[in-house]
Amino acid sequence: MTQDLHHTLDAVGPRLKRLRLRGGVTLADLARETGLSTSTLSRLESGLRRPTLEQLLPLARVHGVTLDELVDAPPTGDPRINLRPVACADGSAILPLTHRPGGIQAYKFILPTGDDRQEPQLRTHEGHDWVYVLNGTLRVVLGEHDLKLEPGEAAEFDTRTPHWFGSTSAGPVEYLSLIGKQGERAHVRAAPKKRAVG
Repeated sequence: MTQDLHHTLDAVGPRLKRLRLRGGVTLADLARETGLSTSTLSRLESGLRRPTLEQLLPLARVHGVTLDELVDAPPTGDPRINLRPVACADGSAILPLTHRPGGIQAYKFILPTGDDRQEPQLRTHEGHDWVYVLNGTLRVVLGEHDLKLEPGEAAEFDTRTPHWFGSTSAGPVEYLSLIGKQGERAHVRAAPKKRAVG
């Protein structure tokens, strides 16, 4: 086996883990969807096991990517972007709009109809977020602010401020988001401040 092939196969595990975490999917959820055991999936993600084609096919299908994307095959020179949504366990979908390495990445998010009584789970991370609402109403909780953005409205903020995005009971929402390299790091939960009643 060539050195390049070794390197390509070794890089698949971390890529599988990033895809799963980005989609908010647990190993148990992924096992149900793919028919692979949780121990096999864990070993694939940690690099303790090299993937076979029989394992990669269902994983690519569930994550909504091509095999080329999963193994980071060399580009063919075709400038078209393969727009494949990534379905999340909560019914939302993420559509990567860019695939270049580094720099700002663009995503389209589609959230199903929400529950106005839902308690937001605020999160923080390094960087800045920019969002633009295409359709529906986007609820944005940013620190002490609880905002509703309508189509054509945008927001930009320092992501070290605890924040959360969600839809409302009025219906689904579609929005664009620009995320830099720092914004792609794992989110850390931040407990929301208790609001005074009175």
